[in-house]
Amino acid sequence: MTSSSTVSAAQLLAWQSTSDAAPLVIDVRSAAEFDAVHVRGAYHVPLATLGEHTRELADHLAHDDRVVLVCQSGVRAEQGRRHLAAVGLEHAQVLHGGVAAYEQAGGDVVRGRRAWALERQVRLTAGTLVVTGLAAGRLLTPRARLLAAGIGTGLAVSALTDTCAVGAALARMPWNRDHTDPEPGDTLDRLARRTRAA
Repeated sequence: MTSSSTVSAAQLLAWQSTSDAAPLVIDVRSAAEFDAVHVRGAYHVPLATLGEHTRELADHLAHDDRVVLVCQSGVRAEQGRRHLAAVGLEHAQVLHGGVAAYEQAGGDVVRGRRAWALERQVRLTAGTLVVTGLAAGRLLTPRARLLAAGIGTGLAVSALTDTCAVGAALARMPWNRDHTDPEPGDTLDRLARRTRAA
């Protein structure tokens, strides 16, 4: 089910099949995720770049009839949509179900070097820390269970604030840093000229 702020993969495919209705697709994920798989023809505008240059991006997107923001699941794309709406760009929509839903619906994607999505890395890290805290609490000292409680609290805060400190920390890890985000100036220039990265 979709709302006016979201669009289904089927609807995006229908729009893409009509040249006069083709939307501008913007992928807000990290460079590693974008390099691993992305919607063919999408512009890579990482969420941090969108957040720091919202007004400039909104100016470049103001004349596009349809703007669709894409991420892995929709959370980061929704954050991007809110940034744009806050500066008056109300017509941006979020792809419901993200890249996976688009590919599952038969959409054309570009595949590169496989990398774990940041959200998957967060789940692995959080799960490992919870199990470690519980095991250490049983085997070493009951106080070690506070680690599990801290992770649970962090996940609840993350859900309530729609942010993720663990994800931000993992994005800075070496295995995620060998992919570099595009420079904001280059991103804005490509959008202004409507050219995609090589």
